[in-house]
Amino acid sequence: MELRVLRYFYTVAREENITRAAQLLHVTQPTLSRQLMGLEEELGTVLFHRSSHRIVLTEDGMLLKRRAQELLELADKTQREFKSREELSGEIAIGCGETCNMAYLSDLMVSFRDEHPLVQFRVYSATADEVKDRMENGLLDLGLLMSPVDLPRYHTVSMPHRERWAALVREDCPLAALPCVTPEDLLPYPLLLSWRDQVNEQVREWFGECFSKAKVAARYNLVTNTAIMVKHRVGVALCFVNANLKL
Repeated sequence: MELRVLRYFYTVAREENITRAAQLLHVTQPTLSRQLMGLEEELGTVLFHRSSHRIVLTEDGMLLKRRAQELLELADKTQREFKSREELSGEIAIGCGETCNMAYLSDLMVSFRDEHPLVQFRVYSATADEVKDRMENGLLDLGLLMSPVDLPRYHTVSMPHRERWAALVREDCPLAALPCVTPEDLLPYPLLLSWRDQVNEQVREWFGECFSKAKVAARYNLVTNTAIMVKHRVGVALCFVNANLKL
């Protein structure tokens, strides 16, 4: 399987239209169609459901799209690394959760760019589990993660700021007037919890026996959209303190 053909496939899968993909790839539509049919023959499966207006991925097509994205990102990253060997340049891929330590990392990025102006950063925001997976696949150079996370094979450095748990509520919520909240305070409210199992174990330990009485309305991965749900009364979110969130 050639990377060139894989890039053809990924562009078509992303655009959902062969004509538009052919224009972006600077190839003719018949050439692109032949390459896709050859790829399907090579893999022994159907990758697309074709219609006159759009292309829809099959289940195998969706799997290949995910794998193609990872392989193409890794190939592009490798190419950039070899091009930048003489002078410090290229790209540093960073994965991070939503953490107050991002301010500290941003200051480090500014200092690094002052010394090496040809270096660029690519920042990928996700949960710790997703960042870890991308590190395992070689798609990230470093990750800024919040515990609990198991990274025994990596060199780790502790960040200066300790994350604190908080209940994210509307300003007109009675909980907003409290200096702190207890598990019992939260029981009357629908809750928005992380979908990370390791994080939820910490929440269960904090709640203790009364966790069985908690009303979970939704689970989230990143807190930015969760803040919108809080604003629109979906529930109260348990999350790490983030000074940039405004309701």
